[in-house]
Amino acid sequence: MLLRGFALYQADALIQAIQQVIAAAPFRHLMTPGGRVMSVGMTNCGMLGWVSDRTGYRYSATDPLTGQPWPPMPACFADLALRAAAESGFDNFKPDACLVNRYEAGSRMALHQDRDESDLGAPIVSVSLGLPAVFLLGGLQRSGRAARPGWRFTAWRRWPAASTRAWGASAST
Repeated sequence: MLLRGFALYQADALIQAIQQVIAAAPFRHLMTPGGRVMSVGMTNCGMLGWVSDRTGYRYSATDPLTGQPWPPMPACFADLALRAAAESGFDNFKPDACLVNRYEAGSRMALHQDRDESDLGAPIVSVSLGLPAVFLLGGLQRSGRAARPGWRFTAWRRWPAASTRAWGASAST
């Protein structure tokens, strides 16, 4: 479900909160299990953070660079995630992880599946602020043709986690 403009009224607060998160856990370029460095800068906040290295993709309670817990999820992030999830029919959603991706001009994320989600009944809530990006959605097979749904920045999206088995990708424009 696309909730176009859902975060606009809160954009300034979200950007300020991101600054606080990256002060505690700076953006970094993670390595894929295949040894490639991702072009997208990433950090996390909340009880869990998504990490990647030569040993695989996973959620971790600690920042692998510091060994410390990830910074707390800012209240404005949690509130927005709760409201977006409720708007999409997930009234009891409790966010426990927040992955923050920084797409600079030319950054891209390859077509991929989010296979690390253990709770397929929970939504994935995503917000985009800043550079426009092209999002691609594939089918259940990697060989399927990717669709361009036309999603752009400053919009909330919610996918049931079960649908994260489809292939997806994004790139800044």
